[in-house]
Amino acid sequence: MRVVLAEDSVLLREGLVRLLEETGAEVCAAVGDGTELLHAVEEHVPELLITDVRMPPSHRDEGLKAALEIRRRFPSVAVLVLSQYVELSYASELLAGASNGAGMGYLLKDRVARFQDFADAIERVAAGATVIDPEVISALLANRGAADPLNTLSPRESQVLELMAQGLTNAGIAKALVVSGGAVEKHISAIFIRLGLQQSADDHRRVLAVVSFLQRSS
Repeated sequence: MRVVLAEDSVLLREGLVRLLEETGAEVCAAVGDGTELLHAVEEHVPELLITDVRMPPSHRDEGLKAALEIRRRFPSVAVLVLSQYVELSYASELLAGASNGAGMGYLLKDRVARFQDFADAIERVAAGATVIDPEVISALLANRGAADPLNTLSPRESQVLELMAQGLTNAGIAKALVVSGGAVEKHISAIFIRLGLQQSADDHRRVLAVVSFLQRSS
């Protein structure tokens, strides 16, 4: 897997390069600001872009803006955005750009310290899934109003929804919850009915639909 990395902290950038290489990825370029990021993607057109949200010069959302621009210009490039904190406005802006093309993810930097979590997220996003950090999903769920249809979900359905939004397949959800695949399918059917979302056999479309709903509720 060919990766372009953008992180303004030199120490963290070097650490991420090593982690990525441990997963077997080829880091084509590792840059420190949004302008360099755009140039690096134009030059290498990687399979995966990983970028921090906050980049020079303002250290606000330059990385996110660059990722959204790259998503528009290079729809085949999967995008994984890293953030220090749960910032719902940034997560929502990223999710609003989700499409049926390449994968997309929003991950907290704390997750990077857990190598297996980080490696799994990279693999899922590169494979075309939408992967949202569990803490971000929890914040989105907690930020809904009293009349939100999400409040009609049972505790188990809420668990299944969170795992769906993290990019897990039905088999992955069944393993995580220690239930049968049939039980997971029933919960997912119930979730779609309660939320008024059209069912689909395509896992990627399913996750995007659920995450889109979460984005609208934020």
